[in-house]
Amino acid sequence: MASPEAACYTVVQDSTVEYPSASELRQALEKGSDDVKIETLRKIITSTINGNAQPTLMMPIIQYVLPSRNKQLKKLLHFYWEVCPKYDDNGKLKQEMILVVNAIRNDLQHPNEWIRGATLRFLQKIAKDAELLEPLVPTCRSCLEHRHGYVRKNAVFAVYAIYREFEHLIPDAPELMSTFLAAESDASCKRNAFVFLAHCSMPKAVQYIMSIYETIPSLEEALQMSIIEVIRLDCKADPSHRPRYIRCIFELLNVNSNAVKYEAATTLTTLTQNATAVKAAASCLINLVIRESDNNVKIIVLDRLETLRTRQGHIIDGLIMDVLQILSSADIDVRRKAMSIILSMTTSRNVEDVVLFLKKQLQKTQESEFEKAPEYRQLLIQSIHITAIKFSEVAANVVHALMDFLGDSNNPSALDVVAFVREVVEKFPHLRSAVTTRLTDKLHDIKSGKVFRGVLWILGEYIETVPDIQSFMQETRKVLGEIPILASEQKLLDDAGAGEEEEEASSPKVETSSKPKVLADGTYASETAYSVTKLEAVRAAPVNHAGIYLRGTALLLGGDFFTGAVLSAALTKLVLRFDQHANDQSASNALRAECMLIMTSIIRVGQSKFVTVHIDEDSSERIMNCIKTLSELEAEPAVQEIFLQDTKTAFSRMLGAQEKRAAEKKESESSKATVVQVDDLLSFRQFTKKAVDEAIDVSVDCVLDVGRATAGEAHEDFMSNLSRISQLTGFSDPIYAEAYVKMHGFDIMLDVLLVNQTPNTMQNLCLDFATLGDLKIVERPSVYTLGPHGFQSIKATIKVSSTETGVIFGSILWEGANMSEACVILNDIHIDIMDYIKPAYCNEAQFRSMWTEFEWENRVNVDNPMSDPREYLKHVMKATNMSCLTPEGATSGDCDFLSANMYARSLFGEDALANLSIERTPAGTITGHVRIRSKTQGIALSLGDKITMAQKNNSPLSV
Repeated sequence: MASPEAACYTVVQDSTVEYPSASELRQALEKGSDDVKIETLRKIITSTINGNAQPTLMMPIIQYVLPSRNKQLKKLLHFYWEVCPKYDDNGKLKQEMILVVNAIRNDLQHPNEWIRGATLRFLQKIAKDAELLEPLVPTCRSCLEHRHGYVRKNAVFAVYAIYREFEHLIPDAPELMSTFLAAESDASCKRNAFVFLAHCSMPKAVQYIMSIYETIPSLEEALQMSIIEVIRLDCKADPSHRPRYIRCIFELLNVNSNAVKYEAATTLTTLTQNATAVKAAASCLINLVIRESDNNVKIIVLDRLETLRTRQGHIIDGLIMDVLQILSSADIDVRRKAMSIILSMTTSRNVEDVVLFLKKQLQKTQESEFEKAPEYRQLLIQSIHITAIKFSEVAANVVHALMDFLGDSNNPSALDVVAFVREVVEKFPHLRSAVTTRLTDKLHDIKSGKVFRGVLWILGEYIETVPDIQSFMQETRKVLGEIPILASEQKLLDDAGAGEEEEEASSPKVETSSKPKVLADGTYASETAYSVTKLEAVRAAPVNHAGIYLRGTALLLGGDFFTGAVLSAALTKLVLRFDQHANDQSASNALRAECMLIMTSIIRVGQSKFVTVHIDEDSSERIMNCIKTLSELEAEPAVQEIFLQDTKTAFSRMLGAQEKRAAEKKESESSKATVVQVDDLLSFRQFTKKAVDEAIDVSVDCVLDVGRATAGEAHEDFMSNLSRISQLTGFSDPIYAEAYVKMHGFDIMLDVLLVNQTPNTMQNLCLDFATLGDLKIVERPSVYTLGPHGFQSIKATIKVSSTETGVIFGSILWEGANMSEACVILNDIHIDIMDYIKPAYCNEAQFRSMWTEFEWENRVNVDNPMSDPREYLKHVMKATNMSCLTPEGATSGDCDFLSANMYARSLFGEDALANLSIERTPAGTITGHVRIRSKTQGIALSLGDKITMAQKNNSPLSV
């Protein structure tokens, strides 16, 4: 028998400004209409829940409300009987409750089935009051034979609630339910009765399953779900029926209900590890994802499928072609989840089929009616990239197909193709010649500056033979157009002016303003408003730059001289390589002269009026260095080595760093899994047939899910706990208070210790908290009485909803001697943002995409006495709890400059980016800045404050 416990109710905010007195409420109950009584009873219930019981109103309610036939009043009465005090100060049942029990009995015998059913549901809520329930048991049992199913199903649960708390009141309840279940025809009633047996008499529940064994697949959904739960529980306690249970679950995999299918598939993997059973469960989960319309359900089932694959991958990897059908879903999140499972299931045996399917999907994304084609295309390209690098035998088949998307209008997809091709030509030398030839042919299709830069770098690094270099130069002439660019553009301008002379002569003369203009050769010319208009028209005419995208207004003439610098570097590498391999000196000189002309032409047009933005100093200096290298071809062999070897070596090191990081991540993930060695002792779990580490135990998974949801319990040492104690009042205050602040997932737990430092009793002591920021108080402390020099521990919970620095403040109120009120203001508690920020990793493309997208930026200037830039980087990473995305090799070496990207992610899914740019001054100090970007303002400001505080703490003391 359970011990009686006091009920816990919710505190309801009372919206009334002035609460009516007891006499006013009594008068409203006596003389008011049903509507007035309903409103009055609502106020009484709210007042009772909030702690003001008003026991004097019980008799008026019994006299004037209880006889009413209004159904809404009857429902409110059930709420009132649930919350009102039913016992006197001596713990005995109040005399008035006898009248209430009589009224409840009458309602249980009421001819209206709704009143009977509602009353039976009410009995489940007062199941801890034995004195109230005992007179009602016979009537409750009689309701099991009512003609209406609504009454019977509520009567079953009413009997269940009574039997669970006070077994002696209905000692024959299991037999009663067994008899009821055998004769019952209503689905809801059968399900409720079966749940009763499952929790109170498991053998009878198993006996019932065996009696209806052949008809289980045709039962209703709710009863099937309950049967599956009983099977799962019974197999843990008594595995003797396991073979019959497995057969039953197999049949439930083919029912119409998706919920039953999911539970059956999950349960089947706990009952047996047979390959056929596991494959059947996996097939069922896959079909659920394909047929279910709710995307949230799809993702949940995919999570379960992924868990099953991690433990039984060797069995379900053969179903990869079925998993591929999930990609037909329209939701991109479902596709991403399915693709991650597909990549983990891909092996050397099925990689050809997987890649062929992905290539077909890639072709479908080019159709205009395809939903979310750009995002899906990018996902497919990234997946093919990963697959081709992992399985080299398919790289040759997919690399040419993907290069068709270099001219894609969706820039991220084209950039993913460039990244894939760049890695392929580095890791598979035998494919370099074919890939570079295809890339050269694709130059005229490329329209994006970023894609051009990536392709030009690949061609400059990996074109090896003289014919390939000559072929590249032919294509470069086509995409650049006529050289020199400045003379060509001037000719287009002059031709446009000559063609309009007739029109000018016939039109009335317009006065034009002129001003001096410095030309590229240093001479002066006059520029008129008419000539400027004509120049804009020449720029805008698409026919003038048709097919020469590298030169068009989107790139070089549009001010993208970074691409021009990359083209110059690629031409320089190819000239140096041509000079090494070609025996014809005159051809080498001609190629060198042509490339120097192209570079000079880029600089000159960048300083002319034909570009929207003049060439920047960095690009100009880079191109001039390339021209100088070609003009002194034999004089500087070290420079040739830098161009031909060092850049390729740097890329190889970057790939090596990425592979190392991926291997470390994989190793850390695999180390979390339990590995059983061949010579380990066998572990028998009470000698059951299920092995310890084989089945997916749903109960264990639930525990793990709860652990993840609550962010786990951190095991902290004693000193760490002491550092979280905040003193709230002073030692000389009448009451001393200190709080232990504990972070628990998304909650802040405050354990406040109060000490009465006076010889007087503090009555009605209340600890009142308030918050600033995205903090919300979940439960407010109660009112206490604190004796002289007494202690009191009070707990409060505060919910955190975002990663912003929050402040908790408040006061302590109490009544002292002579009922005089007193108050002590508490010190503020500042919530540390670092408790919610964790280091995270993302690739360069994701970082740049988020950097462009996020609008909130906080710039923190750096002026620190530290002398080593790398040490300062580590100092900032420690202070902000961020990870460094810049490879270690890029920050190594002795240099006075350092630039690094950092990234972190909060528990709420908020991303925080940071870019550190610092230099070491001649005085040996560090100067520069840190730029922080995030989607919300709070996290950017909070991280900036952390960096500023870290700088102050690291500054030397001034004397």
